[in-house]
Amino acid sequence: MSAMKVLVTGGVRSGKSFHAESLVVGEPVVTYVAPGPSVDDEPDPDWRSRVEAHRSRRPSHWTTVETVDLPAALAEAEGAVLIDCLGTWLTAQLDELDAWDAVREDWEAVLRDRIEALAEAVAATKHPVVVVTNEVGLGVVPEHRSGRIFRDLLGLANQRVAAECDQVLLVVAGRVLTL
Repeated sequence: MSAMKVLVTGGVRSGKSFHAESLVVGEPVVTYVAPGPSVDDEPDPDWRSRVEAHRSRRPSHWTTVETVDLPAALAEAEGAVLIDCLGTWLTAQLDELDAWDAVREDWEAVLRDRIEALAEAVAATKHPVVVVTNEVGLGVVPEHRSGRIFRDLLGLANQRVAAECDQVLLVVAGRVLTL
């Protein structure tokens, strides 16, 4: 893989992470970035088990970094970078901003700045980058405010990161479609 930047999106259990890993498996140096809860938080057991499941199928020479500071992780990486996934990153951002219950106008500008910083970091990276994200906008409108906020902002983040990528792939039932 050259210094391509690829966004891999799809639904839950679509095969997107497995496909994303296959894009960098031949790289000599790979940093796998797992953006989850902040280090001050007690990690969600489901998040931790997903990280471990993914780690067990990856080559042993890959380095795993658990951080929500994606621009720094991209800047510090020495080889290919695989970020899995933007949905967990966004959740951590919303948690940190206490956005779930706060007035949107009080935190949205900060979050948009963070999305922009991430997109700029993807654009500036000289190494191959693969970003995994969830496609959440194909279903019904969520009943709860938190679901609507998450869906809308993940859609925004996906669009902004996709704009900096050379390729966007949609994975459905293990099948990969180039968009």
